[in-house]
Amino acid sequence: MKRIALGCGAVLVLVAVIAGVAVMGSYNHLVTLEEAVKSAWSQVENVYQRRADLIPNLVETVKGARDFEKSTLTAVVEARAKVSQVNINKVPSAEEMQKFQSAQDGLSSALSRLLVVVERYPELKATQNFLDLQAQLEGTENRIAVERRRFNEVAQTFNTARRRFPTVIIASLFGFQEHPYFKAVEGSSVPPKVTF
Repeated sequence: MKRIALGCGAVLVLVAVIAGVAVMGSYNHLVTLEEAVKSAWSQVENVYQRRADLIPNLVETVKGARDFEKSTLTAVVEARAKVSQVNINKVPSAEEMQKFQSAQDGLSSALSRLLVVVERYPELKATQNFLDLQAQLEGTENRIAVERRRFNEVAQTFNTARRRFPTVIIASLFGFQEHPYFKAVEGSSVPPKVTF
């Protein structure tokens, strides 16, 4: 009888140790993946900040053009101000991500309008400062796309791991939440009409 009790006790201890190791492994894996998401988010913020830092230089360069449409410049400045008001110090929730993305999309739209209007000002297009800033902005937009894609990839890896069984139980116990994704701008699937 004593041997049976010792055997059952040993089995219970072994099961508890295995369960503890499994919980610890799942928790540590989620922590590692969440840190990757935080790192990717920091890079997204970094490239958006680079774009925001370039805008005052672009605006000052464009202001030098005589008779340039002031409303376009005002739209860019206001959009940049809205972007700076959306302050997120961590990986955003779905609602925060929507606000962030909406503000950034507004700035992207204003910059696009600015670059279209610039086409009507050959003297502005010919200045080296403007050409340099335009190239830097184009490069930054490409960086933004790359970093958003990277963020979505690491968020997907985290979300997939978080939803798998038994990790989903551990994630719920320790408060690991799913991370939202960047999404395409509404209507971006419709190709623009080009008319001459």
